[in-house]
Amino acid sequence: MYDTITIETDARGVATLTLNRPDKHNAMSGEMLVELKDAAARLGADNSVRVVVLTGAGKSFCAGGDLGWMQQQRDMAPDVRGQEARKLAEMLQALNTLPKPLIGKVQGNAFGGGVGMACVCDVAVGADHLTMGLTETRLGLIPATIGPYVVARMGEGKARRVFMSARLFKAAEAVDLDILARVVPADDLDAAVEAEIQPYLSCAPGAITESKALARALGPRIDEHVIDMTIAALVTRWQSPEAEEGINAFFAKRKAAWVTS
Repeated sequence: MYDTITIETDARGVATLTLNRPDKHNAMSGEMLVELKDAAARLGADNSVRVVVLTGAGKSFCAGGDLGWMQQQRDMAPDVRGQEARKLAEMLQALNTLPKPLIGKVQGNAFGGGVGMACVCDVAVGADHLTMGLTETRLGLIPATIGPYVVARMGEGKARRVFMSARLFKAAEAVDLDILARVVPADDLDAAVEAEIQPYLSCAPGAITESKALARALGPRIDEHVIDMTIAALVTRWQSPEAEEGINAFFAKRKAAWVTS
């Protein structure tokens, strides 16, 4: 059914949604974003599914945006770039509003949109070797469409520690930033995720769904206005001289003009 993701559901109703581009470190393409949105809708509507685990095949959880996809966007008209940005925004909102518990199983690397996906999980557990980062500003871009979910998870104060600097951080700091609930050795990651799954299997599915919706309603509001604002901000930033320089420098494998160290 899908080319970039897989879904496997066990007899208990635990569905594992896997980003399945291991050779690309599960970097997000436009196709993957559309497939993830569709998968979220299908899993949400499937009454046999009790819990969803989100993970990545291979060494990494998600390395951010696919390089080919970024190259295509570099040459797009602003309105088409907006359509591509909307794919990411709608995918994240679909996962964020999934009416089932969403547990993140995070390993390897998680950059950019990969951090965004970890932040829409109800709980995320990471392997101790994990490296994360919001790396957009190195390219002259901004973490726009993922921003509402990152700030909702971390809070503004903690988000500002990593939102603009593009610095990389390890798993222990990701716990401090509230992205991850806890960190375990890689060999213990499966068991740690299972420990998060178990309590939900003793709860009423309808009550879980309504409790999650209530928590979202009480938290920071992420609605169409907010999503449209982030898309517009990203499209504007793509048109800036800094973005042109940053993207061109990245693909030329040289330092951008602003790099002083």
